[in-house]
Amino acid sequence: MKLCRFNADGVKAFAMYRARLALEPTLAPPLGLLTDPAVTETLPGNVEVVVRSFANRLEAGLFFNELLDKAGTNLPERDQGLWTWLTLFYFDEVCPADGFGRRDPKDEARLIPILDNHQRFYRHLLVGPFLIVRAHRDSPQRAIAMLCNPLWKPGEIAEQLASRKELVTNRAVAEAATQLYYDPAKTSFKRGAGSDVRGAARRLATLLNQLDLTWYLYGLSATELLQLLPKEFDRFRQRAA
Repeated sequence: MKLCRFNADGVKAFAMYRARLALEPTLAPPLGLLTDPAVTETLPGNVEVVVRSFANRLEAGLFFNELLDKAGTNLPERDQGLWTWLTLFYFDEVCPADGFGRRDPKDEARLIPILDNHQRFYRHLLVGPFLIVRAHRDSPQRAIAMLCNPLWKPGEIAEQLASRKELVTNRAVAEAATQLYYDPAKTSFKRGAGSDVRGAARRLATLLNQLDLTWYLYGLSATELLQLLPKEFDRFRQRAA
């Protein structure tokens, strides 16, 4: 299928489906909208998109960067119609059905990009990994703590750090979070990383907002940032790479 974007009517139609899905969890996705000329526009370049799965958010972020580079799309992160169309196209990936055919759309911002709200912008399940990978394109693994989860399940670390662009795009912050909370041997999180224990991701996000008032975080290395963290982070810092 050719890569398209929704016009305003297409975005509205998808938003109506998402709202109904919250009440009727077995409601089938309106896939006919993807090719409806009344609500879609084909992007230049005749770029093909195919149905596929993604092992995690990192794989998805890499894929969408490559796809939209090929399409030559200008400022794709500002294109609500494009991301809404892609969300419907990959709906089984972002909102999978359970064994009974039920889907849980959760928060609207996960499926429809809220472009005028930076605190919710990165919550979109496709835009978030796309932008994180693009910000760390020289070494996406640096941000693996925000990208190792399934596409439909961002996880506590991504949720906490992605509320501020200054944090999620910061190399030192991404690398420090990965060293603190990611276990490469398990290709998953260390125990307690996404919980309410002292030194976990929620506390890190709060502390980084405080440090940002007195330190230029973009000028720090991950090692320097880790050294600034108080003793409550020792349970994770001592196991950091």
